[in-house]
Formats: sequence, C-alpha cells, structure tokens
Amino acid sequence: MGNEARADIGIIGGTGLYDMEGLEDVRDVVLDTPYGATSSPLRCGTIDGRAVAFLARHGHGHSLLPTEVPYRANVYAMKLLGVSKILAASAVGSLEEDLPPKSLVVPDQFLDRTRHRQDTFYGDGLVVHVSLAEPFAAAMRQVLLDGAAAAGHAVRDGGTQICMEGPQFSTRAESLFYKANGCSVIGMTALTEARLCREAEIAYGSLNLVTDYDAWRPEEAGVDAAEIMEVLRHNSHVAKEILRAAVPLVPVDALPENGVLKTAIITPLETVPAATLERLAAILAPYRQ
Repeated sequence: MGNEARADIGIIGGTGLYDMEGLEDVRDVVLDTPYGATSSPLRCGTIDGRAVAFLARHGHGHSLLPTEVPYRANVYAMKLLGVSKILAASAVGSLEEDLPPKSLVVPDQFLDRTRHRQDTFYGDGLVVHVSLAEPFAAAMRQVLLDGAAAAGHAVRDGGTQICMEGPQFSTRAESLFYKANGCSVIGMTALTEARLCREAEIAYGSLNLVTDYDAWRPEEAGVDAAEIMEVLRHNSHVAKEILRAAVPLVPVDALPENGVLKTAIITPLETVPAATLERLAAILAPYRQ
C-alpha cells in the first residue's frame, strides 16, 4: 500500500449512513486483511485538511446482517491505513420514554448480549487482556458531543447501550428486562467494534441515533422495520452533519487508548508462533522493535 492512502481518523457509518459528505480528494481503497474483505471499500479523503477513511459497516446497499459484518477485517483495515481514532454512528432503539425517535445519544457504557461474534484479534498462542471498564474513549465521546453542539443538535451525554445479536428485534420480555436493568438504548453492532478497536489501540466513540421505541411499551405492537425508514432518512442527514462537524475537533496527539497494549500483552512475544505475529503485524509493530 505504501503511502498512497493514509488516514488518522476513521468514520464507520451504520444503518442509513453509506457515504460521507464533505470528503475531498476522494479515492476508494480496497485492502487485503488477514480476516478477509472489509464490508465495503474504504473511502479515503480529507475534511478540513484531516485525513479520513470512511467505511459503510453493512456494505453499500446494506447487504450484511449485524452478525455478518466482518468486524475484524474492518478494524484491521483501519489500522493498516494508520487510523488511531474512530467516530462511529449506529441506529438504535430506545428503552427510555424521554428518548423518542430522532433522539441522539453518546453512550458511555455497554452490556453484551451477542452470541455469534468473532470479537478478539488474539488467541493462537498470544494472550492479551485489555481493560474495557470504560469502553469508549473519553476524548472521542467529547468530540461527538462538541460536534453535535456545533451542528446545532441536542444530544444525551451518557447512557448504557445493550448490544444484542439480531437480526431479529427484541421480544417484549427481553425489552422490559433490558429497561429494568438500566439500559438506555439497544443496538446490534457497536460493542463488537469497541472491543476490537481497544485491542487494536484505536480510540473509539459512537453516536447513537434513535429510530424507534423498543418493544417495552405495552400500547405498541413492537418494532416494525418499515415504520422506521423515514426516521432513518432523517437520522442519516443528522449523523452526517455531526460527524462533519466533529472531524476537525478530533485530537491530533495520541490518546491513552493508543497505547493500551503496553500493559495488556501477557505472552512473551518471542514465544508467540510466527504465523500469529505475522497476522497481527499492523497492531504489534510498536512492540516488536
């Protein structure tokens, strides 16, 4: 790849967000990763002079189920480009009355209800334990909050997102359970990205865009995908405005998340199988000198 495509900031677009307005000097980059192909080509360019790589999480045309998203390939490709900070956007359901459709949330915590994901880069002779006590980078959360304010949009600061497997929406009993346990919103993708970004030393923040109330409201039948399409169109426009405003606010200097492996690698690297070291070369490079 050489220096033909580099970026410091990554943007991952969720449901309804398949491109990024405001990119200049655009080129599409297809990268080969040890984990296969990415969801879509990475669209590289600049925003206000900052080098950015945009990726459509579900593919152009939304062809990938949440479980089918190649999360490891997506994050590893960002790492290959030099990305150290990621801003992501995700459609979510609301578990609170005061978070109606079209609300915005920048969550600060997660609960995990996924079951079928490959959600670590490690194993195969290499043990790594990173901390996820604070799963989002504080600086990237602030960037999203400030970007929303700059774009003129109100946003909830904080909240717990529960990440479910999907592709089905919640049963009413599940939704009531999640609500009773203090969750604010429910989604299907962001937690897997957050886990992998932490392991790859990428600082990650997520903008959640509410499309519907989940199934906990007894007076409503539950979530219907057809009914949320209009909200999705609105939300995608808002997400682009906020992300566009947020990019110039991303710190240039390294963040704490960019060095977490210093204390997380358990296995001496000289004992790790060569194939594992080669597969993770883009992540482990600073620790093999």
